[in-house]
Amino acid sequence: MIKKYSIKKLLNQGKFLLNKKVLVEGWIRSFRYSIFISLNDGSTIQNLQIVLSTNKLDKIIMKKITIGSSIRVIGIVKKSIGKKQYIELQSLDITIYELVNPEILQKSILQPKRHSLEKLREQAHLRFQTNIFSCIMRIRHHIAFCIHKYFHEHGFFYLHSPIITTSNCEGTGKMFQITTMDLKENQLIDYAKDFFKCKTYLSVSGQLEAETASLGLGKVYTFGPVFRAENSNTSRHLSEFWMIEPEIAFYHLEENINLAEKFLKFVIKYIVENSMEDLIFLNQCLEKWKKKKKNYLLEKLELILKFPFKKISYTETIRILDQEEKKKNIKFSHPIIWGMDLKSEHEQYLVDIYFKKIPVIIFDYPCSIKAFYMRMNNDGKTVRAMDILFPEIGEIIGGSQREERYDMLLQRMKDTNIDFNKLWWYLDTRRFGSVPHSGFGLGFDRLVQFITGMNNIRDVIPFPRTPNNAEF
Repeated sequence: MIKKYSIKKLLNQGKFLLNKKVLVEGWIRSFRYSIFISLNDGSTIQNLQIVLSTNKLDKIIMKKITIGSSIRVIGIVKKSIGKKQYIELQSLDITIYELVNPEILQKSILQPKRHSLEKLREQAHLRFQTNIFSCIMRIRHHIAFCIHKYFHEHGFFYLHSPIITTSNCEGTGKMFQITTMDLKENQLIDYAKDFFKCKTYLSVSGQLEAETASLGLGKVYTFGPVFRAENSNTSRHLSEFWMIEPEIAFYHLEENINLAEKFLKFVIKYIVENSMEDLIFLNQCLEKWKKKKKNYLLEKLELILKFPFKKISYTETIRILDQEEKKKNIKFSHPIIWGMDLKSEHEQYLVDIYFKKIPVIIFDYPCSIKAFYMRMNNDGKTVRAMDILFPEIGEIIGGSQREERYDMLLQRMKDTNIDFNKLWWYLDTRRFGSVPHSGFGLGFDRLVQFITGMNNIRDVIPFPRTPNNAEF
């Protein structure tokens, strides 16, 4: 029985397999001088060189082969004469699974020339076969894997929170409504006749459900898709995206902040150690396309690991921005006033310029700009909230110590017009051994965007869902 290898495994173990007969499968990336095939199976950015023999069968195959075709190769592992690879495969037998018509190939993104990332999005079903997108997808996989690894090793339990909900966790923003009813314009709808006998939506967060679980299990996290129906067409927003939301009982804000920083550094360190060849390839692309400096991507990630994150209060943030505006004669589009919601321009200035690209953690925000579930501080004006800002992309994590006091939570729900009849169960947990607890939300796709250096978040998710776009 001839053993089948992935190209990644074969290239890694090649020196131990010299003169052995092996089987590989993949897609043809290039065909040179009618003898050299570059084969890729998606397991690595590296291609395996197949050297065709001069036998009659291979000569017949030579005439048929086209780029993009899928083949199965049995061959002998040999030390390569060329400098680009240590081993190559001397073919003994080739089976063609499917040939690609050259005329069709020329009209696709698989045509061997540079295509814009916008063009790749137009043929999203094919972009997995491109070098750049396969790199991003492998890195995305490793990020997801090490997130589960981190939480598992730190005693967290993975919770599957519901996708269908009756409530808006944040209390703001538009949600996708779901129904089995035939909704007609200007017609009064009786939702008691709907599938769930009430108005339901796609969830924007699993946080509230995770909180209830943490008050029995101690440490939990969710990792799943969430949905927002905001008509936002920016490079940072999706209508369907993935969130990681840990919730921890007996945790105060300071512990929550420390967890978030350690967690982010663990993920980035894991990727640097386990996805180096893909990071190097992406860095080369960024150098060529966006004129980024050599090793830009790796240096950016190393900087996150090198220094402790800066920690400042919201009030201190406003003081710094106000001071900078006056001292350096900068004019922000949005005036600096205590109580304002920080805009992208403020976040970017703070991280990229003032703190020289070191991540910033801002805490103790005004209660007027934060969600109802965040614990009120003793000053009666601020809540125990925290946001983590990263260079280039701004906010990557938002979290808080949750309001564990029944009366205070009820009052905050009244003040922010939250329907506590819908969230009676959430409020009810505060009557059954309530404890200080905290948590945060991390936008998974935004983290992938930061690590891969992509400008547009639509280039780091397999099939982006955005306003006016739900194709594929």
